[in-house]
Amino acid sequence: MKTTLDEMQALLAVIDSGTLSAAAEQLGQTPSGISRALGRLEEKLGTTLLTRTTRRLHLTAEGEAFVHQARRIVEAVESAEEDMALRRQRPAGRLRVDAAMPFVLHVIAPQVAAYRAQFPEVALELNSSERYIDLLERRTDLAIRIGPLADSTLHARLLGRSRLQLVASPAYLHAHGQPGAVADLAGHALLGFNEPESLNRWPLVGDDDGQLRVRPAIAVSSGETLRRLAVEGVGITCLSDFLTEADRASGALVPVLSARTLDVHQPIHAVYYRNTAVSARVRSFVDFLADALQARAWMR
Repeated sequence: MKTTLDEMQALLAVIDSGTLSAAAEQLGQTPSGISRALGRLEEKLGTTLLTRTTRRLHLTAEGEAFVHQARRIVEAVESAEEDMALRRQRPAGRLRVDAAMPFVLHVIAPQVAAYRAQFPEVALELNSSERYIDLLERRTDLAIRIGPLADSTLHARLLGRSRLQLVASPAYLHAHGQPGAVADLAGHALLGFNEPESLNRWPLVGDDDGQLRVRPAIAVSSGETLRRLAVEGVGITCLSDFLTEADRASGALVPVLSARTLDVHQPIHAVYYRNTAVSARVRSFVDFLADALQARAWMR
């Protein structure tokens, strides 16, 4: 049978205070409770730790050796508890975050300097995956996911929503004309995703759940690639506002078929596993990101 931390603390309290009654008061227990803890400890160790007289308690040689080790153990535990308390107040340690590359580039990266200034002891590790990943398999603490969630094993916090809309460069529209109706898109170069097919449903009245399914002339795997192709005047694409915010502000991209565009917004969630405690560093990043996003013009 192994000794317990409570038994070690009882022994140290007796040695430091000098009496059972003083030790009991220090630990918030009764003298008889302290005496029983000492008895259990000596029984487990199979030796006498204290000799008792009517006036004082004295350590045996075995008791002195054990107290030396016990004090180190108790101090180490107390130090660890203090460290954990500090971490709750001041997040520290490695935080692995996964998100699609466009979200990392256009949303997370611009906030990293401010986050690091506020939480310098958090070591950020940013990874980019266009597809959903297994958080445990990839040793990821937190993932940012855009679009509907399907995994019920994840705890999710909604950070906001970003509108979908069609965009193209002024140069492309000057060369090929501005479509005035949905049907006019048939005469244009449409840029879309190679997978999943659901990303090629554009927020226009169509026959696919109320939206228009398009067949892209050029299909790619990344929203960032689509953004760049559109800026270069290759064609018309449909992207989330967070991805095109700067381009629309500068005039590098302009909305297409605005009057015909449905009000469709993609949810943006921070997700982590339900069966793991939310560490201070995860909470610090999610709270910080949520606050930062509220100031963005595209946030709904």
